[in-house]
Parts: sequence; C-alpha cells; structure tokens
Amino acid sequence: MTSAKTARRPHHWRRDLIELAALFTAVAVADAIANLIGHQPDGPYLLVASAVALVATAAFHTWWARRHSNAPPSADPAASDPTPGTATGSTAATGAGAGAETEAGAGETVLWRMRTTVRDAPGSLAALCLVLARLRIDILTLQTHPLAEGTVDEFLLRAPASLPAQELTRQISGAGGTATWIERADTHDLVDTPTRVLSLATRTALDAAELPLALRQLLGRCTIHSLPAVSVTGRPTGESAPVEGVLEETVMRLRDPSGGVISVERPHLPFTPTEFARARALVELDARLGPRVPRSEDILTLPEGNEITVRRADRSDLAAARAMHDRCSPGTLGLRYHGPVGDADRYLDHLLSPRFGRTLAVQTASGKLVALGHLLWDGDETEVALLVEDDWQRRGIGSELLGRLVQLAEEAGCDSVYAVTQSRNTGMVAAMRALELPLDYQIEEGTLVITARLTRATEQTRTADELTAQPTDARPPQRSEPAERARR
Repeated sequence: MTSAKTARRPHHWRRDLIELAALFTAVAVADAIANLIGHQPDGPYLLVASAVALVATAAFHTWWARRHSNAPPSADPAASDPTPGTATGSTAATGAGAGAETEAGAGETVLWRMRTTVRDAPGSLAALCLVLARLRIDILTLQTHPLAEGTVDEFLLRAPASLPAQELTRQISGAGGTATWIERADTHDLVDTPTRVLSLATRTALDAAELPLALRQLLGRCTIHSLPAVSVTGRPTGESAPVEGVLEETVMRLRDPSGGVISVERPHLPFTPTEFARARALVELDARLGPRVPRSEDILTLPEGNEITVRRADRSDLAAARAMHDRCSPGTLGLRYHGPVGDADRYLDHLLSPRFGRTLAVQTASGKLVALGHLLWDGDETEVALLVEDDWQRRGIGSELLGRLVQLAEEAGCDSVYAVTQSRNTGMVAAMRALELPLDYQIEEGTLVITARLTRATEQTRTADELTAQPTDARPPQRSEPAERARR
C-alpha cells in the first residue's frame, strides 16, 4: 500500500519560478491597463464596470460547473469514445459492465441467456457490446462458437428488469446479430464454462447414471433419449451410430458405450460444432471408464427390529432381482409391470442399466434382495417405480425407497416425477400422498398416472427418513448405528 505522503509528486523549483514570473507579468499588465484607463475622463467608471463583469462571469461559471457535475452521464457511451471502431470484445464488455454498475446497479435486474450469430469480421463483436452498453446491460460471461461462416456468440447478461426481451432482440438485430435466441437464466448459470464442464466430467466419472443428466446440463434445454440396440424382447432395434457420432442441426446422435444410441434433440436451436465436440468428449470419457456405480450403503432398522440395507443397484444384481421376481405373487408383479407378468424378467436388464436411470435395492442381513426402486429418465420427464416382495410389504420399505428416489430427482434438477400404476394400488397412492408434494392425477382405462411437482423450498423439501409408511398401518424403518456409511 502507498501512503498519502509518499504518493505526493516531487517538488520542482522550476515550476515555482514559472509561477512567480507569471504572477509578476500579470501584475505589470494590470498596472499598465489601470494607468491607461485611469487617466481618461471615464476611467474609474470603466474599471468598476470591468470588475462587476468579472465577478458576474466568475459566478456564472461556478453555477454552470456545479450543475453539470451533478448531472447523469450521457445516455450514449459511444459519444464519449473517440475510437469506437477499434474497441476489442473484452474492452467493450468491460465498458458494458461499468455502465450497468453505475446506472442500473441500484435498480432491479434480471438474468438473460442470449445467443446470436454475427459475421466473422473485425468489429462485429464490438458492435454488439456497444449496443449492450447503451442499454445498460452487464456482460457476465461470453462464449464463442466458430462456424464455417460466421460465429455464434453466447452471452449471459444482467439487464434492467424494465427492458423487454423483444427490444433487446431488436437492438441486437440492428447491430448485425442474426438468428438471435434469448431466454431467462438464473444464478446457477453464473458458473464459468470450464468450471461447469469439469464438474460435469467429475459427476460422470463417479456414476454412469449421470451421463444423460450431464449432457442435459452441458447443452441446456434439450431432450435426451437412450435408445437400446436390443429391445426388451431380445430383438434388434436397428439403432446405431458411427463412432464419431452424427450432427444434424437440432439433433445429435452419439454411440452409447453400453450399446445403442444416445439421441439429443433441441427443436429450436441448432447445435454448434463446439457443443457437439463437448458432448462427444463426455461420452468418450464414460466409455473409457466402463460400468460404475457408487457403492454407498445405509443400514435401517424395521419396526420389528430387523435390519435392512439400502444401496444402489446395477446389472450385477440381475440374478438376485430375478430370484425376487420368482418369490413375488402374480398380483404384485401385475401392479408393478403393465405388460404380461411372464415377461417381467425381460424388463430387468433395461431397468438395472445405469444409462436409463438409477435403481435402489433393499436387501436383508442374509443378502436377499426384497425390494427395488427405479428412477427412470424418460426424455424431459422422470418416472418412479417400486416393487416390494409380498412378505416385506406394509413395513414402510416402499415409502423409504420412494422418498430416496424423489430426493435423487431433486438433486438431478428434475421439476417433477410421475408414477404409473393402477387405481387399486392403494399402497403406491398412499406413498405418493405421503410425500406432501403437489400431486396431479390422470386416470384412463384403469391406469393411474400420479405426477408430483418437486420444489426446492426448505419448508417443503423432505428427506427419506421423514416419510411415513406406505400403508396406513405401517411405520417407517428407523436408522441404526451407523446410520450412513461413507461413500467408497
């Protein structure tokens, strides 16, 4: 730090001599003028009039200076820029941020995510930044996506709340932007792109089920479908893609490491080659790491004192899941699967794949699997499904699994979950009601679809231990010591 004393300029004797010479010169000139005018008949009156004129001029200058020093800055920052055409993108962005802080900082602001295409020519980005500065918009982040012809610029903007999106789009179009797309953003978008990509890569490396979610967060609002190469009946589906993938404007198809195709669609906004390369790199990371599921276990105690373990499940549990099917009654399987009960085993390979969602398993102290809970990615929507073995029903296991699945859905950023069941399945209906979330019901030909709208509000977010039991006469299991084991 520099103190005020050391920050003073050094004293120069030459400047003192110049100031003293100027003072003597001014005195000599004033004396000569006074002698010249004073010896005339009207000399004294002229001197008094000159003094009054000087005093009035000084007073007017002081008033004018004070008035304009308190005035707001010019509405056009480009007018004060002597060379607006030579501003680079970074300098223009800094000017926009300064303007937003001084003018709109005190007012209400909103976040916008905007994407527009400009010519690949010097000054094109500067023209956009000057328009944003004139509108008092702060540029928070900027990404560039080179194309064969032109460049796609993606902005995260903080704009005055009074500025409508249509006006912003019109101004950008006047500055040379084409194919402009804009939507509201939130504070979660304030993370810079490299940090977000590394975070998504880390999540994908820890859990294979994170790949569809990571792609959705990487590419923004889009629909992702995992299309298997073989159907549940064992027939080839014909779904395939080359190793390098396929990009067709608003659709990209990537080869799924576990077989089949990952299809990503975005109806109104074409994917850029940069986005396609990022998505392909994330899928390649998943392929190199192979199948993986986080190994974490929670030990719970049932009301009668038996201990059960809740953990993640995958295709390695296929044999144990089929054995549980064999112990379940046709009625229980019929409430869970809406096709022929004899085909229930065919669904397990699909359900246990981490590519299509997450599965929680409940096993006894002897290692026997007695319940499964599935959280399935269904395009833009998310489905929950439960299966509890007959001898283990009405003990709160279903509600425990459902609460955990809803918690996983909230962590994944899902807006809602739905369950497809039958109206006579009172246990599933009671478990959904016990979530204490807003529910929507749709029933058609005996099939009931219950949709729960998720909320992140603290007063409405409930953990799995707080859920009540599935039937009204059951109690939820209690956690034992240790209640949760550390993630391995």
